[in-house]
Amino acid sequence: MSFPDFSLQGRLALLTGASQGLGLAIARAYCAGGATVIINGRDTARTEAAVHALQQEGFKAHAWVRDVSQLDTLQQDFDALCTQVGTPDILVNNVGIRIRKSLAESSLSDITTMLHVNLASATYLSKLAAQRMVQKGGYGRIVSLTSIADRVARPGDAVYPVAKHGLSGLVRALAVEYGAYGITSNGIAPGTFATESNLALARDPVKGPQILGRNPMQRWGEPQEIAGAAVYLASPAASYVNGHILVVDGGFSITF
Repeated sequence: MSFPDFSLQGRLALLTGASQGLGLAIARAYCAGGATVIINGRDTARTEAAVHALQQEGFKAHAWVRDVSQLDTLQQDFDALCTQVGTPDILVNNVGIRIRKSLAESSLSDITTMLHVNLASATYLSKLAAQRMVQKGGYGRIVSLTSIADRVARPGDAVYPVAKHGLSGLVRALAVEYGAYGITSNGIAPGTFATESNLALARDPVKGPQILGRNPMQRWGEPQEIAGAAVYLASPAASYVNGHILVVDGGFSITF
């Protein structure tokens, strides 16, 4: 019996919204595992800075600066990326936004923007990537960053759980449709992590302590703590794991 293979040597991974936070932590872990990464982001300076930092560490990284929620030109731009860099073996759907409002306070623009960025863009890019993976043959991993909000909700944050629940549905739909081609689809549901986007919540004098009090580990997660799950699901070791959502939240979502 051979030891499980967690290596990503020779793989090409595309990570959306990965110029900072959990996406960048996953990208760094993939590089350490032997992969070449494509860092996607909307902000040119931030994306190129992330790529430069990885290259300074001796890793292979490329920048793909574009807004993946601009769907009209996504196929054209993705095809160009594949021609220039190669077809990704691994796609990580990480890009997302959060507008913390109640449903009553949410405008039509708030609702459509959240669903468009968090769900529609991942759905369409996954379609394009999966088609390319089928043509390439042999290996394919799609990993989507959902959230514990795909199963729990909180007041004043209504539309985000709707979008993330949809993303979990996408995980399962892709798993069923492409599993026969050797392409697996899985999700990671992060809990509360100390990333740039959560700083305001962490510093809130009321909500911050409430969140810490509910977490059995009594702390926020560090971005690098998402990396093990992401490497596992992208590796050959997870070859028979398909359609699963792996929760990484310190026990937050099982506590009441």
